[in-house]
Amino acid sequence: MILKTIFLGLEAGGKSIVIMNGDDAERLGVLSLGRVAIRFNGEEKTAIVHKSSKLADPGTIGVCKRVWSDLGLSEGAEVVVEAASFPDSLYFIRNKLAGRKLGSDEMREIVEDTVAEKLSDVELSAFVTALHSFGLDLDEATYLSLAMIETGRTMKLDGGPIVDKHSIGGVPGDKTTLLVVPLVAAAGLLIPKSSSRAITSPAGTADRAEVLMPVTLDLDEMRGVVERTGGAVVWGGAVHLAPADDIFVKVEYPLSIDPLLLPSIMSKKRAVGADLLVVDIPTGRGAKVKTIGEADLLAKDFMEIGSRLGITVRCAVTYGEEPIGSAIGPALEAREALEALMNMGTAPDLVDKATAIAGMILEMAGRSDGKVLAEELLRSGRAVEKMREIIAAQGGDPDITPDDIVVGEERLTIESGRPGHVLWINNSSVAEVAKAAGCPKDRGAGILLHKKIGEVVGEGEPLFTIVAERTSNLRRAQERLEKARILAVGDRMEMLIHEVKERPVVKRSFNLDR
Repeated sequence: MILKTIFLGLEAGGKSIVIMNGDDAERLGVLSLGRVAIRFNGEEKTAIVHKSSKLADPGTIGVCKRVWSDLGLSEGAEVVVEAASFPDSLYFIRNKLAGRKLGSDEMREIVEDTVAEKLSDVELSAFVTALHSFGLDLDEATYLSLAMIETGRTMKLDGGPIVDKHSIGGVPGDKTTLLVVPLVAAAGLLIPKSSSRAITSPAGTADRAEVLMPVTLDLDEMRGVVERTGGAVVWGGAVHLAPADDIFVKVEYPLSIDPLLLPSIMSKKRAVGADLLVVDIPTGRGAKVKTIGEADLLAKDFMEIGSRLGITVRCAVTYGEEPIGSAIGPALEAREALEALMNMGTAPDLVDKATAIAGMILEMAGRSDGKVLAEELLRSGRAVEKMREIIAAQGGDPDITPDDIVVGEERLTIESGRPGHVLWINNSSVAEVAKAAGCPKDRGAGILLHKKIGEVVGEGEPLFTIVAERTSNLRRAQERLEKARILAVGDRMEMLIHEVKERPVVKRSFNLDR
């Protein structure tokens, strides 16, 4: 069938989608969410079909931005459209839905078809749901990791060993990477760090780093920065290390599930050529992992998959029951990280965690007394000098100071209504209120904690300050604060947590940032 193209201008989430008139689709024998092959000037593209009599008249086909650019179409161009068969990968997805184990070739074909956009959102949702319901054993996680590596780009660096770190996330304010990368690079090791933007958190590492320097470097630019300075902090979405993961994340997020945690992390680490890796597993109430026992089991899986991929892995089980440092939000966190690198003594817990993780990496690379060495690199100023080298190499201002970082001017400070100690801090509530204040889109928004768990509080003393760039967002954060209790002050931990008077609707917090 020959149809004339109409450019719809739809991003369509980066997917290959076309809209056909119902009569044309029926003549081809294609239903909604079926597939068509579109041919133009010797090129062919498979696309998912949606039907509409309003957007596409008979004889025309509405084309989204992705298909339009890939085929080099123009308005009114005539294309050959034929029904396309279902990909074999769909049958493998059905096998997983039936609880069967998938092999290496089956996983590879699913990932290849995912990257080639041959699977619809419904089919991808079925695959991710099947992984969540039936789980991945270590063989399947390895197959999936390898397939994600093979369908993306990889980086080769001369010298070595290549080291890396990664946190599974879930704790607000964790700007540890902004210290670990310059600490490790200052010791002469290579650490190419690709990081995510926020998905469910107030700030991802890429969001924090972007306050200091550009992070949308491509793979060649990233390689150049690492070769010149020893380290880099870039946004993973720009280097296309494991493009399948970016697609899977968009499915996981609305479902509030994360079955691809291990293959997602490990595929990207192998793609940058990592030989040595430390995985940070924050643990405790309010973190993704609730108990040390669960953390140890997850660490075992990371280490096993690492060995299968040729990566030596150690895991850091870290304290995750309160935010790291006192700042939550991209600009506030970047400022706090820079202050810590400059030895301004503002966040001792951040420094402790960063030097501990950097020390683990240094010891894996053969250095002795890793934490002591990391502390000396920080104290001597070599770490902040290295960070300024990295900032300059990535196109930022190497002379930036904490005072240069602009944060929101709209403020609301919450004071304690009684004396006592801070008994607990709710990580989920902190994240919710910070996002209501505008994070991460508004870089200068967030929360500043004035007190942490265990600290003495006097009546009327400030507990935390909400920071926003706009009055409307500050008002929204204040409204959210009425439903989300951030912390508790008292003389001792109260035995009654809360009273349940009606059948509750349980809303679990969901953290998906990698």
